[in-house]
Amino acid sequence: MTRTMSPASRRYVTRLFVLMSIYVAVLYATVSLFRHNPPHGPVAYALAVAPALPVIGVFWAVMRLIVEETDEFVKLLHVRQCLVATGFCLTIVTVWEFLQNFDLVAKGTGGFGAAFFWFMGLGVGDLYNRITLGSSVSCQ
Repeated sequence: MTRTMSPASRRYVTRLFVLMSIYVAVLYATVSLFRHNPPHGPVAYALAVAPALPVIGVFWAVMRLIVEETDEFVKLLHVRQCLVATGFCLTIVTVWEFLQNFDLVAKGTGGFGAAFFWFMGLGVGDLYNRITLGSSVSCQ
């Protein structure tokens, strides 16, 4: 069965496209600047945090999708997906931190932080919805 995207989903896709475009541009500019002319002091901190802002915006966009969605079943699917993503992320990060505490893995995550694992968890949450409810947000 083919179903068109809801207005809330269309707004979400637009927000996601804009935020990810900003992320790519800011990340490229920041990495380039730090490689060729590293800033110092408060400016360095502000620039280092800049690529995180659009990622934080994506979290906001996901939550806006849940608030704006009018179909209660689709809203439930999104909420379950986010809950699974949060549990998945917290599990991975907690295990990794304990492995670090006992010097079993290198310090740091090699660029794979909590946001990365939360986004991966959205996929796990979608799969969970398919298995337990026979439906998911991606195949309505």
